Amino acid sequence: MIYKVFYQETKDRSPRRETTQALYLDINAKDELEGRIKARKVIEEKTNYNIEFIELLSDKHLDYEKESGAFSLTEF
Repeated sequence: MIYKVFYQETKDRSPRRETTQALYLDINAKDELEGRIKARKVIEEKTNYNIEFIELLSDKHLDYEKESGAFSLTEF
């Protein structure tokens, strides 16, 4: 399952839409909720990011992200 994670690079400042960034994670999970929990845990352990939202990508959404050129899986 591929998840798109929206985040701010630091927890020190209030989130601003203009500085929101995204990364993509491939998470092995039995359902969407478990995947979101695992994604959050990995990011919190490996970074100091302020996570805003974690979204499971549908096949169509994933295809769109790949076509846009912004898609690259993040590995920690």
